[in-house]
Amino acid sequence: MFSWRFFFVNIKSMVDVVDINCDMGESFGDYRIGNDEKVVPYITSANIACGFHASDPSVITRTVNLCKKNNVMCGAHPGYPDLMGFGRRFMDIGEDDLINYIIYQVGAVKGFTDLYGVGLQHVKLHGALYNFMVRQEGLFLKVVDALRKAFGDIIFLTLSTKKALEFKKRCKVHGIKIALEAFPDRNYTDEGELLPRKYKDAVIHDIDTIAQRALNMVKEQGIKSINGRWIPMTIDTLCIHGDNEESIEAAKKIKDFITQQGIEVKPMAAFM
Repeated sequence: MFSWRFFFVNIKSMVDVVDINCDMGESFGDYRIGNDEKVVPYITSANIACGFHASDPSVITRTVNLCKKNNVMCGAHPGYPDLMGFGRRFMDIGEDDLINYIIYQVGAVKGFTDLYGVGLQHVKLHGALYNFMVRQEGLFLKVVDALRKAFGDIIFLTLSTKKALEFKKRCKVHGIKIALEAFPDRNYTDEGELLPRKYKDAVIHDIDTIAQRALNMVKEQGIKSINGRWIPMTIDTLCIHGDNEESIEAAKKIKDFITQQGIEVKPMAAFM
């Protein structure tokens, strides 16, 4: 019997490079969230909060400088205007307003990356906005078009799914760079989406499990859902969550596991 899993594993053997990213700069005023200084040595790209779901100008400055010192590429991480809910609550916002909010946030981070001479590599939507856009291809493309007009040739991250792979291929024809992302510290639904955080098993906390899942995702080009269903995926970048203490401890192990398999860890701009 033909095995789709066998098919995907053999395709993945051709892949020899992956990016590791982390959501960073999510502190605000006197409030400290995440452990950016601990995780930054093990990543290649950073998603920097823009002030709407977290962060402030001083935090953005510190985060950009931290990335510069550690040769980590900077990206903007815009979300819903939801400081109280950390951007994890869906908000019913009109398309024009939503695009304006995103442009505004990315512009804030771009100002600081330009100031310190590091450039803006990518844009990754945050939280509920990220999850919403996974199912809104038309709106996502409108956002991408506006961002490209405003900020030029940057990379856009989205959740790795079978549908997203076809979307990436179509975008490539038009010069749009899409990076497909996977989350080793998160469980997946049978549909290939992230299990909502309201469920107790949404976030994985065992260090060895997180690291092994990261390696399996890259090598086997997929992962099992929370119910054991095989979810095929193509992966350009792995996300580590800085507010998950176990993920930070697993970060070095993830990088070690991957490089020991002969897979290079590089910022996505180096291979996209």
